[in-house]
Amino acid sequence: MIYTFVAAHTGEFRIERMGRVLGVGRSGYYSWRSRPTSQRAEGDEALLVKIQQEYRISRGTYGSPRIYAALRHQGVKCGRKRVARLMRLHQLTGRKRHKRHPLITQRDVNAVPAPNLLKREFSAPAPNQKWVSDITYIETAEGWLYLASILDLFSRKVVGWAMADHMETSLVEDALKMALLQRQPEAGLLHHSDQGRPYTSAAYQDRLANALC
Repeated sequence: MIYTFVAAHTGEFRIERMGRVLGVGRSGYYSWRSRPTSQRAEGDEALLVKIQQEYRISRGTYGSPRIYAALRHQGVKCGRKRVARLMRLHQLTGRKRHKRHPLITQRDVNAVPAPNLLKREFSAPAPNQKWVSDITYIETAEGWLYLASILDLFSRKVVGWAMADHMETSLVEDALKMALLQRQPEAGLLHHSDQGRPYTSAAYQDRLANALC
């Protein structure tokens, strides 16, 4: 183990210095290097390559538990302690990513918001009388995805939804199209949302007016 550590860090520190710190001699190290590679050492080297690959894919954020889980998912036969030992030996330590969450509600200062007719009365006596809409975000391996959904307050069911990699007006328009197609509500339906740009845009307001008035 000590000699493996020395071999892994020969590019960073002098062999004599590591030997003094670790309490091993230079001759012993070179004697170890000259021995035939054992089957287990070969297995460690092959496993280390896979560990380093997963570590790079995670951009250095995975610790040994997640590296181990990723390898097992791929069908790699390895032990949790063995993965942790190799990562510790080669100083592969997971670090926390500081996630920058998207800012969902961005208001248009020039838009005139509609009055709040819902007044926090989150119930309805019948279907297609009160709909509430919102946008949320989902983290994926390729970046953030945005989900716009419309909920009927009578049944608490999602009646329309759309997903995209942006928060443009077309995202909420697509969700509204689905809801209108599925439910075909009569005039007078109350549609409630936040005051973000997609919902206060002229295009979305026009579509609401044409469909619900």
